[in-house]
Parts: sequence; structure tokens; C-alpha cells
Amino acid sequence: MRYAGAEPVRLWHADRDLRGVDAVILPGGFSYGDYLRCGAIAGSPRLMGELIPAAQAGLPVLGICNGFQILCEAHLLPGALTRNAGLRFIHADVRLTVASTTTPWTAGFADGQRLTVPIKNGEGAFVADEATLDELERTGRVIVRYSDGALNGSARDIAGICSPDGNIVGLMPHPEHAIDPLTGPSADGLGFFTSIVRAFAGTGAEAQG
Repeated sequence: MRYAGAEPVRLWHADRDLRGVDAVILPGGFSYGDYLRCGAIAGSPRLMGELIPAAQAGLPVLGICNGFQILCEAHLLPGALTRNAGLRFIHADVRLTVASTTTPWTAGFADGQRLTVPIKNGEGAFVADEATLDELERTGRVIVRYSDGALNGSARDIAGICSPDGNIVGLMPHPEHAIDPLTGPSADGLGFFTSIVRAFAGTGAEAQG
């Protein structure tokens, strides 16, 4: 977040206070070793006791990879992330298409904009029942799609979705690994972070997250 112009605040999973942050990012990784299911333990209400009600009340939250899995396990987002097609871990740079710019995390992009961002997951296939998928499509809650088809087998090439109010976003690719061409395939991922900073800049507040 500092790279995007915000002041980062470190939060620990056992914290009982969100310390006044303006937004929260749940990063990728293997929380609790991905025991049971990816994100199942970290997504429990006991550990998310502060974040769940704050997110439901409108706090912007971005879940990346394992963070996306945690948001689904916490029922802040619908659907689930399952084993990749082919049952293999995938590490590749993929092209994405921005499908919605109505969230505070994607407002800095243009509709239809193409991005190049890495994916790094073994359980990254987004699945949901047909009624849920239809509802996500109908209400514009699919925010990013895989442009060339989902290598991991995600339903309808979905790479990211949002909550009904748009404040909660789950994304399987890693935008934090595409913020500078020196260390990533592009700087295309930076837009997710500058978007949220600009959202608070428009209110006269400096984002912290």
C-alpha cells in the first residue's frame, strides 16, 4: 500500500481491534497450512470476529488468492475455490479483462481494460451453482475475467468477484506481484491499490490499510 501512496498498518490474525484502518487487504499465502480446506480455519468467525462485521458495514476489503478463499469461507463472498483443472499448481502470467469498475478497488481502471498479472495457486478454480453465477453476472459483480480462458478451470472464466455493495472484492491473481515491471510482468496490478487510495483521497482522507 505504501507503493500506492497509503500508510500500511500491520494487523495480526488474533487482533481484536482493526486500529482504525480505512481498508483491509487479506494477502495470499497458505493460512494454517491450508488444512481442512484453503482458508477454512482463517475464515472462521472466531478469527474474523472484528473484520466480518466491519466488512458487512462497508469497510473496503480485498482478498487476494488465499485471501479470496478466506472471504468465501467467511461467507462474505459467495462460491468456493476448488482444485485447479488438471489438479496441478499453476504459476503463470495471465491476461485479465476488467469487467467492472464500480468497486473502490477497480475504479481506476477502464471497462474492458486488459491487465497482465501472475497467478500462483493450486486451488484457484472458482465454482458456484448456476443460480449464483447468473446472479453475479446479472448484478455486475464479476469484476475481472481471464481473457484467454481460465487455466485453473474457473467457472465462466471468473478471476474476481465483489459483494453486492462492491466494498468486498476477492481476486485469485496476484496484483501485488505486478506493481513494477522490474519485479513483475507489468505494473498493471498497481491499479487495484491506487484505486482505493484515490477513493479516500476524494473524501479528503488518507487511506490506511
